[in-house]
Amino acid sequence: MPYATIKRSTFYYQAHRHEAKDNQELLQVIKDIKQQNPGYGYRPVTDELHHRGIKANHKRVSRLMSENGLSSLMYNRQTRKYDSSIGPQGKKAMNRLNRRFNTDRPYQKMVTDVSEYRYGNMSQDKRVYLSPIKDLCSGEIVSYNISDHPTTDFVMKPLIELINKRPVLSYRMTVHSDQGIQYQTNTWRQTLKKHHIFQSMSRRATCLDNASMESFFHTMKAELYYDHHYQTKQELIKAMKAWIVYYNQYRIRHKLKGKTPIKYRNLALGKVA
Repeated sequence: MPYATIKRSTFYYQAHRHEAKDNQELLQVIKDIKQQNPGYGYRPVTDELHHRGIKANHKRVSRLMSENGLSSLMYNRQTRKYDSSIGPQGKKAMNRLNRRFNTDRPYQKMVTDVSEYRYGNMSQDKRVYLSPIKDLCSGEIVSYNISDHPTTDFVMKPLIELINKRPVLSYRMTVHSDQGIQYQTNTWRQTLKKHHIFQSMSRRATCLDNASMESFFHTMKAELYYDHHYQTKQELIKAMKAWIVYYNQYRIRHKLKGKTPIKYRNLALGKVA
């Protein structure tokens, strides 16, 4: 059976020409995804491509993003962390999580912390505080509070909201925090005890014991502050609330198999119900 004769150089020229055309078309879609989701790295971008019916290898996506300056370099930026452990010391709790952050059960392992967000002229040093509670199963921010002062009442509000929101499940819940003074108070500890919730605390000066919460703060600040400075408190709080809605409902995560936190939570609840 005769074979078609074609020069080796012609074959590779045609192959590279088609590949270059495909790369340009793929790059346009990647740019569209990045415009809508500036914080996406190459893995979430790949997941979003798959959602759109475009099959692309993550290594190819990573290379195109790197070559065209689309990588999320903003996550290298560092921000000063608020230290909630400064103040009168109360009773500490044992570290029940021990960095075991994975779980397939919603509302089983929750983490929380307090972080500060600044606005206005930096010389004036104006700030607000965020106290979120994150579900380690889905990564969802189940409840949160924003306030001018990091008081005990400030962190109690999202805890009460979490308790009221949690469905009846066959397993107990653990709430993990650092050794912030708010979490050492009788109000916090007795509320957990009353509702049969395990309390867990990081070790002193060991931020990796609450790495999942630290990671959330870093992601939020990187995307929220990226090329933007908020002049007023109202402007900042509005942006914070909008970003948390985006994070829970629209921001897909590769760790969740390309799903958003709320979609993943609903699927996981269906399995354990």
